[in-house]
Amino acid sequence: MEEFKKKVLEHVEHIKNVGNHCTTEETTKQALILPLLNILDFNPFDPQKVKAEYGANFPGAKASERVDYALFSGGSPVMFIEAKPYNNKLTNHDGQLSRYFNSIPSVTVAAITNGVEWRFFTDLKLPNVMDTTPFLTVNFDKLDDTDIEQLAKFRYDMFNPDKLKSFAIERNNLDLFTSTIGTCLREVDPEFVRFIANRAIPSLKLTAKVLETFTPLVKQSLKDAISEMVVSGLSTPHPVLTLTPATAASQPVATEEILETGDSVDPTNPKIVSTAAERKILAIVKEMLSGVINADEIIGKDTESYYNVLFQGKTNRWLVSYYGDRKKTLVYFPIELTEQHKAGIKRRGLEFGPSGSIILDKPESIMRLSEIIFDALTYCQDDENFKKKRENKGETSEVQG
Repeated sequence: MEEFKKKVLEHVEHIKNVGNHCTTEETTKQALILPLLNILDFNPFDPQKVKAEYGANFPGAKASERVDYALFSGGSPVMFIEAKPYNNKLTNHDGQLSRYFNSIPSVTVAAITNGVEWRFFTDLKLPNVMDTTPFLTVNFDKLDDTDIEQLAKFRYDMFNPDKLKSFAIERNNLDLFTSTIGTCLREVDPEFVRFIANRAIPSLKLTAKVLETFTPLVKQSLKDAISEMVVSGLSTPHPVLTLTPATAASQPVATEEILETGDSVDPTNPKIVSTAAERKILAIVKEMLSGVINADEIIGKDTESYYNVLFQGKTNRWLVSYYGDRKKTLVYFPIELTEQHKAGIKRRGLEFGPSGSIILDKPESIMRLSEIIFDALTYCQDDENFKKKRENKGETSEVQG
């Protein structure tokens, strides 16, 4: 496994170095796709394992459909790959791939890729009919150890259609469970309150009035529990992908990643300096909200005066505004602080700053403000908060960020 991981990490660096030169589909195949097949031990030069431009037609149909690559195991095609140029987005290309997939019963997995992102499909809903959504997406721009472990399941010596189908079912169920849990965290309903109350106080009779009383308490306890998990998680070192000596020499220096305790200067504006404290604020908010939304939707945006944590990269939908370059470090939120918020701030030993701000003694103290951050997220998710009425017409339009 370590040798496989080493090869995959080297391929990540290879993509960074040559990806922008892959302007055509053919170049993408040669430079990015075939090398990964080789890493998976599907030797592209062995026609017993890989066949290019493979005929994938329904019986009796005109022989015109050809898939870019068919991977073989035991003498039969088991996986189809449709290639797109490196700079192409993969949206709306699945229909072509599904026709190929549906034509050959022995094919259990299909993938579409532009060399950097790979989307894997199977047939969980209807036998021999490709699903409309992938069961696995691997992006080499954001690769981690889990992605590498999952890629290893597609190696020639480990390729097992039944196990891959079970893996796909597990992934599908995981996504469904994650979505359901996220919904429960965002929208606490009576059944969820009943479940928590029964586990916490088994002897209590849960009347409608009791459930109504418990609902805000359960909401608050959920936020506090997530905050505690964030604190615990951030205090435990996480494994980091490392480069091999062979690839380290060609790796561009990433000051922000290597000098975790240092400052990172924006190359386009030397007055914008991202500090370690600002990056820590972003990491904490990402971790805190990862249970309810995709972490990719939380983005940091630095300016000369302050550092914003944005929802979906929209400058008008900021969750936290952090002012660290002053005597007292301040954070602002896009919502008006309620009396409940203020009581929680005092209870957690924090002080108020000017104009509705809160003073932070250190970046980690933002963990004590989990309730406000969750409420700020709810505010930013509501499009109605970002619409303005057009004068004299009574119409509304979204405020762009």
